[in-house]
Amino acid sequence: MHIVIIGGGPAGNMAASTAARLGAEVTLVEKDLLGGAAHLLDCIPSKAMVATGNALAAVGRARALGVELGDSEPRVDLYRLAQRIGDLTQGLSGTISAELASQGVRLVHGTGRVVDASHVVARLADGTEETIAADAVLVSTGSRPRLPEWAEIDAERVLSSREAYALAKLPSHIVIIGSGVTGVEFVHIFASMGCHVTLVASRRHVLPGKDPEVAYALEEVLVSSGVDILKGARACGLTTSESGVVVQIDDGRTVAGSHALLAIGSVPNSDGLGLESVGVKILDSGHVPIDDMGRTNVPTIYAAGDVTDKMPLSSLAAAQGRMIGRIVTGRPVTPIDYGAVAQAIFTEPEIADVGVAEADAFSQGRKIRVTKVPFSSNPKALIEAEPGGFVKILSDPLTAEVLGGSIVGAHAAELISVIALAVRSGLKVKDVVENLNVHPSLSESLADASE
Repeated sequence: MHIVIIGGGPAGNMAASTAARLGAEVTLVEKDLLGGAAHLLDCIPSKAMVATGNALAAVGRARALGVELGDSEPRVDLYRLAQRIGDLTQGLSGTISAELASQGVRLVHGTGRVVDASHVVARLADGTEETIAADAVLVSTGSRPRLPEWAEIDAERVLSSREAYALAKLPSHIVIIGSGVTGVEFVHIFASMGCHVTLVASRRHVLPGKDPEVAYALEEVLVSSGVDILKGARACGLTTSESGVVVQIDDGRTVAGSHALLAIGSVPNSDGLGLESVGVKILDSGHVPIDDMGRTNVPTIYAAGDVTDKMPLSSLAAAQGRMIGRIVTGRPVTPIDYGAVAQAIFTEPEIADVGVAEADAFSQGRKIRVTKVPFSSNPKALIEAEPGGFVKILSDPLTAEVLGGSIVGAHAAELISVIALAVRSGLKVKDVVENLNVHPSLSESLADASE
């Protein structure tokens, strides 16, 4: 069994590692850093910046914890931060490369395209091409930031998410266009570092598609920290000068700032792969539709990660890659339950959710039981001086099965795993209640919300 993988992000490298460990011959074609552009150039750097912003916030909370601080205010050293981000990404990529090499995975540095259901052509850096026969092909080429026609990235005044990590100085006033996950994370990052931030949101609230109660809780914190939010404002133009930028809104309003950051989604890297020529279906959006086993409509061709029509999450991509690595080597697998995939947003407070959303349930006329407790009643949250937010549990009123949940508050990304396990395993609320949590701990609120 020979599997050829195009793209070495979380999906590709996990599939390569799994298949190699299970005895397959594996060739991985990657043009850039192993680890994936979306992962190493978006996810890891942004979370490193979040960690720096959170450290600044922790210094602010220290006084409430009885710590006496000096007169000088903490500040961000952008050079050291950029250096740290570079060390993180290079280190992670190097670790992945060494691990795959130790497992016998053949690494080909270049671009790949599918020429038929069982052959891939790799174009190397020197322009030469190599045709590689394959029993199975995995396309895991990831995504790139979506850029509108009306804005040009200059990496100085106008930024995408990938130019925000190497700034020479902090913006005095940054206008962030886009209120999805990436947008609000950058709002938190720059606001926590002391920048004036204006968020241009095209919808009625930030995080469209999320629980409105969760979105409003985040909005309240952002506004209280000095962030200006323009709602129902769809950006349609952008001009730059030596002194700053001006963003045009389609209703005639304008927003002036020193910098602008575009965070309006991503585009799948499905072009130039030869997929359509071999019969692989591609949606108008550019995404490759797959079933719950990662299969495209062509039997020998699989797809995983951001290039597919599933949720663009590194954790999900890795799970897809692991599953496909087992499938192509003939091992049994359990199909991914996409309704039980946990998601997190690394703002302050953190936000995480999984399973059925309250607003969706009501819009569908589905009967659910909703219980909620605030972290202000949790002893550990009070001890840590982080009492903001809540835990919300959704369950079936007849069977008491846990259907989903949302968490707003400190360490939400870690706590959501308990609810995710309950959703995936079909546990009942009493199972969560009867689990004996450490006291004091934030996890006690999960049991309290389940009662």
